[in-house]
Amino acid sequence: MARSKRTGRREADEHGPALTRQRKVVLDVVQSGNTHPTAAEVFERARKKLPTISFATVYNSLRYLKEAGLVREVTFGSGASRYDRETDRHDHAICSGCGMLVDFDLPGTVELMSSAARVSRFKPESVHLTLVGLCPKCRNTK
Repeated sequence: MARSKRTGRREADEHGPALTRQRKVVLDVVQSGNTHPTAAEVFERARKKLPTISFATVYNSLRYLKEAGLVREVTFGSGASRYDRETDRHDHAICSGCGMLVDFDLPGTVELMSSAARVSRFKPESVHLTLVGLCPKCRNTK
């Protein structure tokens, strides 16, 4: 990323959008591991890497990264949004016991979207399947 001689700010280049130090830390937090952290969890992890970062900066960075297509926001009802490093189409399973969220890809989901579009007469834009149930750990403790 090149810095502008006029403003000193980072500019976008052929490698994608310009990332400030704060945005880079937030992106690194979301991309590290297989979790789907909330904004609060991203904030806690980002503070370990950059102690001066504020919650507002984390929240605004997540919004920027989402709009740039670098992370995906995942919402489930009234719960806190989660952030996903995987931006390609895929499905999720969420545990109703502990809240664990995992990715999976069900090959028939796209065909399901076509069937749903025919029945509803909607023009489909996307489909995201969410399986809600108990994860193996919670199932074994009940």
